[in-house]
Amino acid sequence: MNQHALQFKERILHPFKGSMFLLLKLPAAYFSGVRVMELDSNKASVSVHYNWFSKNPFRSTYFACLAMAAELSSGLLAMLQVYHRKPSVSMLVVKMEAEFYKKAKGRTVFTCENGKELEHIVESCIHDGLSRTFISKATGTDSHGDLIAEFMITWSFKAKK
Repeated sequence: MNQHALQFKERILHPFKGSMFLLLKLPAAYFSGVRVMELDSNKASVSVHYNWFSKNPFRSTYFACLAMAAELSSGLLAMLQVYHRKPSVSMLVVKMEAEFYKKAKGRTVFTCENGKELEHIVESCIHDGLSRTFISKATGTDSHGDLIAEFMITWSFKAKK
């Protein structure tokens, strides 16, 4: 992990700075209770609780709140790679697919383990200047380890000139 990635990781995992990042950059996620639990070069875990702000009329977590947590789990790994890069690399979600298996009634933890692949994609973009897409998988489980949902998030990367 490069020095800039380590700085990004420290900021996101810091109790105050991480909360401020969510509040300022992703306020809907912050108020919905989305929280970063773990971040390293290969894996990110993000949780969302069923609460008043994240509920739907069916007494489960609203799918959009689940999507925010899933996107953030894969997005953190991508941001870890593009943070303060020279040349800078832009990233954007271009597609999202989801499958839901069980009602999310409590805390749902989304985990993405595509860090190494994302690192390779970003390095390739920087090396040859071409844009790339990558499909990242975020898996959501409940406190019993039961599968709640799987999200396939397609990211686009392009090195800026």
